[in-house]
Amino acid sequence: MAEDSPYVLEPIREGVDFTLYRGRERGNSMPILAVAAEQSSPQALQRLEYECSLATKLDEAWAAQPLKLTRHQGRTVLILKDPSGEPLDRLIEEHQGQPIDLARFLRIAVGLAAALGQAHRRGLIHKDVKPENALVDDSGHAWLTGFVIASQLPREHPAPSPPEIIDGTLAYMSPEQTGRMNRSVDSRSDLYSLGVTLYQMLTGALLSRPPIH
Repeated sequence: MAEDSPYVLEPIREGVDFTLYRGRERGNSMPILAVAAEQSSPQALQRLEYECSLATKLDEAWAAQPLKLTRHQGRTVLILKDPSGEPLDRLIEEHQGQPIDLARFLRIAVGLAAALGQAHRRGLIHKDVKPENALVDDSGHAWLTGFVIASQLPREHPAPSPPEIIDGTLAYMSPEQTGRMNRSVDSRSDLYSLGVTLYQMLTGALLSRPPIH
């Protein structure tokens, strides 16, 4: 840990594009999350800046609310309020391919639907709903994270792109979000992604789908 860093952070998920940390600021007991881009590219920085700009639309009751952009160990990081809860992808991994207990599944499903409904009421389409972008607690309360590609438009018309550069996560993505259908992306696209997430929780496996070329 660099001596000049104002933060004490521990990684809880290292992704291809972003790493998520949990910790606190030195001299402050408030728990925080921090998101750092794995690649120092203008696009990655713009995405962190964009999520930070959504702070007034993201309520801490159902989302990890952005606080500020700052520096940590030579990297730009987005600091968010930590609503607590366990990353949903970690909970799924702990079950090692087995379904989550039905009662707990139902509590989490209700919490996720409620959080996503609040995002939609604020005029946001998340566009990357998946277990890695959700925190849940034992009561089923859920908070969404990962709003770096969220849309503030009621509808979008994505252009076809190679799979490797499509925004979002293909395994959870609605068909229209790939740009290969003559349909616009709207809040229903998030519901498709939520359905894939719930399917994974309930069965212990991802929904199989044909490859995208």
